This record gives sequence, C-alpha cells and structure tokens, in this order.
Amino acid sequence: MLKAEYRKLMRIGFGYDVHQFSPDRKLWLGGIEVPYEKGLLGHSDADVVIHALCDALLGAAAMRDIGYHFPDTKGNEYEGIDSKILLRRVMEMIRKAGYELGNCDITICAQQPKLNPHIDAMQACLAQVMGVQNSQVSIKATTTEHLGFVGREEGIAAYAVVLLNTEL
Repeated sequence: MLKAEYRKLMRIGFGYDVHQFSPDRKLWLGGIEVPYEKGLLGHSDADVVIHALCDALLGAAAMRDIGYHFPDTKGNEYEGIDSKILLRRVMEMIRKAGYELGNCDITICAQQPKLNPHIDAMQACLAQVMGVQNSQVSIKATTTEHLGFVGREEGIAAYAVVLLNTEL
C-alpha cells in the first residue's frame, strides 16, 4: 500500500480527428510535411494526428477539447496555424495542471499515401515538440481495406490514446 503523501495518479485520454482531402494544400501529418498530391482541408494546417493527440491530452486532464481552446470562430487567430504550436500550448496547459506524459499511442487511418516511410520522422517531431523521449511516442499507420471514407480516399482519420502521470 502506498503512503498517503505519495501516490502516483494516472489519467487516460482518447482523441479522434478526421479531415477530408483537398487539392492545393500541403499534407501535414504528425508535424511533418508528407509528399502527396493532396492535403487536408481545415481551418488550421489540418494535421489530424496532432489534433487527435491534443484531444487525448486535454481529455486525460479533463480540460475539454482542442476546439474549445483553439476555436475556428476566432477570426484569423488560428487560421492556417501550424498544429505543432497548438500541441506545444496543450503540453504547457497539462504541465501547469501538474501532469506529465507517460506515453501516447497513435493510429493513422489512410488508404493513401503510404505512411510507413514517414513514421520515424513523425515520432521524432512529436517527441521534440512535447519535450519527451521518442520511446514515449508510438505511431502506427493502417488502411481501412478500401472501406468507408478513408478507403475511398476521401480523407484521413487519426486516433490517439495517452497516459498522463502526476505525483500527489
């Protein structure tokens, strides 16, 4: 049994995001530009990976969601913003609340482009932005076997789960 003055509190959060493909936009995933003929449509850079991760982090800390903190209704304030800036701000918020990332596990669902060659760069980028070790960031990519909007190549979805720790 742990002493009352020292307990480790763990919080789990889940995030999900989806964006549709759009011509004439760059494809940003996991903080890096992925070469592809289309990008994702959104108010910011539409990085579904970072958006899902931010929602998981905020959810674990019971701090609502990314749209609450960075709304697209605030005019040009967040228009076209680099999602790495949003992730950095989210990490500041959770650390201010006394939490630290234990680990995160992210799954990207995309029929195209093939993402395996870019996973290591995404992992390194996200770890650097969050100020954690690469080993605390897991990223996987999968297709949907041509099913649904992802399978029809209409867009990309991402899921993220995080574990936050704090000592009380």
